[in-house]
Amino acid sequence: MNIDIALWLSQDAINNGAIYALLAFALVLVFTVTRVIFVPQGEFISFAALSFASLQAGVVPGTVILLMVGGVLVVVVDSLGARGNAWRRLPARLAFYVALPLAVAALARWSASRPDDLWLQVVATLAIVTPLGPILYRLAFQPVANASVLVLLIVAVAAHYVLTGLGLAFFGGEGLRAKPFSTFSFKLGVLNITAQSLLVIFASLVVILALWTLFERTVYGKALRATAVNRVGARLVGISPYFSGRLSFTLAAFIAAISGILIAPITTVYYDTGFLISLKGFVAATIGGMASYPLAALGSILVGFLEAGSSFWLSAFKESIVFTLIIPVLLWRSLAVPRNDKDEGQ
Repeated sequence: MNIDIALWLSQDAINNGAIYALLAFALVLVFTVTRVIFVPQGEFISFAALSFASLQAGVVPGTVILLMVGGVLVVVVDSLGARGNAWRRLPARLAFYVALPLAVAALARWSASRPDDLWLQVVATLAIVTPLGPILYRLAFQPVANASVLVLLIVAVAAHYVLTGLGLAFFGGEGLRAKPFSTFSFKLGVLNITAQSLLVIFASLVVILALWTLFERTVYGKALRATAVNRVGARLVGISPYFSGRLSFTLAAFIAAISGILIAPITTVYYDTGFLISLKGFVAATIGGMASYPLAALGSILVGFLEAGSSFWLSAFKESIVFTLIIPVLLWRSLAVPRNDKDEGQ
């Protein structure tokens, strides 16, 4: 390896690490607030990338149907379980879970009729995928919110398989690739810097800054932090853990949607591509102990460089080497962190 190859690999590592950082942050956020290991995050990435590419091809993606059906199911479940004054919230739920998906469907159809309007397709994709987060939480996780971490993991794996099957049904087995946001590029020494790679890094930094502002400067962010620190204490001061759960899933779906839009012009995406990408984000989040955002960011950069180096030295074992990184991390944490047998369900 010479200096030129090292620079090329570093460029790939930084680009990939920026995406992994977003995914790691979403995993940490969901886990600290709800104790759910967000396995279906990969499907949200695939849904976003494939929906974005479908809109560019002039086709309304099947995820619009999923959004509308999911919204109706949420209203039905809430209506069946409504007690006392809960019926007063029914109009608001109808507006959010039924009227909003219908508006998103109209937006998606309009966007598909304008295949050259790139930013309209971005907005439509975000509008399609982001509401799927709270819908998934309400249908799959809220009923078992106080269960053990193991039960929540089983539910998450089941949701992953269901969404993977739906992805195959909606988009088929063929991969799709979106048009780049810009074809502009320039040379920096031996490196060819593209506008798309700069957009990936810039968008990642903007999302990270937005998350920091949310947690530090807003009431909702402080509510999420309080729930992450102590669920019982947050409940005692009037913070609904269910609201925090819905908000965390909404943010995670939004982050996954942005990630899917960013990677869609870079690589061909299949219905199951997102799962492999999210696993690398999980490795980065595990380095941070599923609790620390700065360590998760550092872990993402480490995963990016390890992946880039492995692709050069041992490309056939690239994925195995990246995922093997989780073994020493888990071993170290199992020895360094005191064991607590107390049930975390409350």
